[in-house]
Amino acid sequence: MKKSIAIIGGGAGALLLAAHLNSSLYSITIYEKNAAPGRKLLVAGDGGFNLTHSEEVGQFISRYSPSSFIEKSMLSFTNTDLRNWLKSIGIETYIGSSKRVFPLNGIKPIDVLNAILAVLKQNKVIIETQHTWQGWSSEGELILEHNSEQIHVKPDITVFALGGGSWKITGSEGSWLSYFEQKGIKTIPFMPSNCAVQINWNKEFLLKAEGKSIKNIAMKSDTAERKGECVITQFGMEGGAVYALSGAIRKQLRQAEKAIIYMDLKPAFTEEEIRNKLSNRGNKSVTKLLEDNLNLNELQVALLKSMITKEEFTSLELLASKIKNLPITIVGLAPIDEAISTIGGISLSEVDHTFQFKNLKHNYCIGEMLDWDAPTGGYLLQACFSMGYYLAQELNNQT
Repeated sequence: MKKSIAIIGGGAGALLLAAHLNSSLYSITIYEKNAAPGRKLLVAGDGGFNLTHSEEVGQFISRYSPSSFIEKSMLSFTNTDLRNWLKSIGIETYIGSSKRVFPLNGIKPIDVLNAILAVLKQNKVIIETQHTWQGWSSEGELILEHNSEQIHVKPDITVFALGGGSWKITGSEGSWLSYFEQKGIKTIPFMPSNCAVQINWNKEFLLKAEGKSIKNIAMKSDTAERKGECVITQFGMEGGAVYALSGAIRKQLRQAEKAIIYMDLKPAFTEEEIRNKLSNRGNKSVTKLLEDNLNLNELQVALLKSMITKEEFTSLELLASKIKNLPITIVGLAPIDEAISTIGGISLSEVDHTFQFKNLKHNYCIGEMLDWDAPTGGYLLQACFSMGYYLAQELNNQT
């Protein structure tokens, strides 16, 4: 007789799990709170549907924090495996100039989602939409709210894939934490990750810079460095080079209520090379010298002037140092709902290597509701896909 599996949530991890479970062993039902599954996949595709990254798997795994948590899942279903599987269901992909992986031009996020849903249909997966999980009954049944009525179900196995705490528009808002706390499961408050940072800009600089990008830079902290670009906003700063330092920034903010990161305006040059280029000044002003000899643009020069003293700007020795290590003081992070992802949720200490709750047998937890972190660039989505696949194999091998 088949065992029943209830999957709570219909995001990336849930969909890959349902696609790879053996339907001859299990009757599989997804309970999704929205009107359709995969809402976050569609929103993630608004700026170009970045499915994964193409880098070597060992380096890929090192991007996660903690990396040991994701290793088994990633090795069971790598970025190459994901691309091959997508190809098998009609979704061809390509590697972009950033080494990120996208669907071929013309393939929209809804096409990817529909291809996955077609696999689920073939696998006899039942999808119940507009079913919101509301904890457990006193008899241990799952409580689901549907059309203002409560439904109680008691599957043989439950897999929670409820998402993190960001993007409320997709249904991912983390209100379920209290249900696990009531069960004695350790949870960690959600915090934003891969998000904008708050900076008290000089008003004159902001008038010139708001909405503009500073390109070909590197952002550094004591533990990480990332090349790329950033965008100046009224709130502060955003962009891939900033997002990569989320962990270091959060740590500093917790300790001192402010964080300092460093911008390298010329990562291709050493400080000595910059000093040499500035030494040939002639009768040029410092601004003209920076523009001609270092090819700094008006925005970069304005940033320097706004962040350092007049003495530092006019001393070529001090200026060279600031060009390589311009300190940026951060006073806060964007609100959780504006973050690309979150950390926090279920403590990793609460689940075993198969993602089963140690003190809640036959109940599992995958995806962003667990407390792990990853940069943007396809890493978040790949981890959820890999966890779903890995758990499917574990469950298929149990019977």
